[in-house]
Amino acid sequence: MDDDPTQSAVARKALEKLLTIDRPGFVSVVAVAETAWVLASTYKFSQLAIADAVEQMLGNEALVVDREEAVFDAVAKVRLGLGSFGDALIGALNAEAGCDRTLSFDRRALRLPGFEHP
Repeated sequence: MDDDPTQSAVARKALEKLLTIDRPGFVSVVAVAETAWVLASTYKFSQLAIADAVEQMLGNEALVVDREEAVFDAVAKVRLGLGSFGDALIGALNAEAGCDRTLSFDRRALRLPGFEHP
C-alpha cells in the first residue's frame, strides 16, 4: 500500500529479488483472507476493488495462491455482486470441503449460493 515508504521499498526489493516464476512465493488462503479484511477495514476498499487486488495475486506468476480455485470462485461471486469477499471465500472453501450449505445470520451472505439462515 506504500503507506510506509521505507518498509515498502525494502519489501518490494526483497520480493523482486526472491520471487521468480521458477521460485514462486506461497500465499496461504488465510493470508488472502487477511489481505481482503485489511483492504476493507483499514483502506476502505470496495468489494470490487478487493476482487481486483486478489485477482492480481492470482495472475502473478511469481506467486502460488493456496486453494486457488476457491479464491477464484470467491472473486467471481464478488464480481456478480453476491456478497463480500470473505463470505464468498468461506462459502467456496466449505463447498470445496463437501458441505452442501453454509449457515449464516449475515443477510448479505445469504445472497451467496449455498448459504442459508439457520
